Amino acid sequence: MSVSILVLYYSRNGATKALAQAIAAGIESTEAEAVIRTVPAVSANSEQSIHAIPADGDIYCELDDLRECDGLLLGSPTRFGNMAAPLKYFLDSTSELWLKGTLQDKPAAVFTSTGSMHGGQETTLTSMMLPLLHHGMMILGIPYTEGELMTTQTGGTPYGASHLAQHKANKVAQLSDDEYNLALSLGKRVANTALALKNGR
Repeated sequence: MSVSILVLYYSRNGATKALAQAIAAGIESTEAEAVIRTVPAVSANSEQSIHAIPADGDIYCELDDLRECDGLLLGSPTRFGNMAAPLKYFLDSTSELWLKGTLQDKPAAVFTSTGSMHGGQETTLTSMMLPLLHHGMMILGIPYTEGELMTTQTGGTPYGASHLAQHKANKVAQLSDDEYNLALSLGKRVANTALALKNGR
């Protein structure tokens, strides 16, 4: 029985996307399939997404991607301790799924990236949990049995995977070993939970 885990993210400079890719690697290390999707930027002039089709990179998410997934990982950079507007804008369009309970009882987790150590990682992660709870999803974090959670000097929280970006001009997003391993384990955890639920274990 196939299990599909949706990794849905928004990223401006590549750091959140790097986490999404590590999480997808964790999912793919199980018997589940990772489906990576992003959302378009929101126009500053009106409440309208720009570019209907991405010129390159990951495909834009559609409601069918949420309908068809068996689990969800949601990622965003921090914006003043909250998720970025493009991701919130997309989530605001999911009312029809909420009305039908489409996402109810599916496992979910969250991930984020900040430019500074105290840039709002934990508040961003918890803010992303709120719409998932309204959808009736089962929120998973990272347990302290993951050793890196106790030793990391960069990103990583019990609320979800995270990355300390420390953006510099022309710098490619690079996860620390701890960040990568924690993201990998979070992807595995959601995938294994979805597999257990779908197989009745």
